[in-house]
Amino acid sequence: MRHRNAHRKLGRVTEHRTALLRNQAEALLAHERIETTVPKAKELRPFVERLITIAKRGIAGGDANGKSLHARRLVLRDIQDRDVVGKLFDTIAPRFETRPGGYTRILRIGYRRGDSAEVAQIE
Repeated sequence: MRHRNAHRKLGRVTEHRTALLRNQAEALLAHERIETTVPKAKELRPFVERLITIAKRGIAGGDANGKSLHARRLVLRDIQDRDVVGKLFDTIAPRFETRPGGYTRILRIGYRRGDSAEVAQIE
């Protein structure tokens, strides 16, 4: 029984799955659009939206009591590239300042030729 087991395993051990989500989140924030399989996209969506929400809270708090620095450090736990984190705080988070969530969308674009896996574009 899968009681209280919320996320997909994606056929990977925990460390590999975490690394996959971090790498895909970094690519998504850097390029603002990536192609992946539908289950990976569905797992990536809440991961990235949490990072954008943290960045929004950081820029809304400004430098009052170091909120911005704390928010950057929280995001840097998951995204190691400082350039991508800078882009998140400078361009992406201000874009969604008035939106209360739902920053990403998943568009299904067909099936992959090699293994017929359903492919989606997340942006």
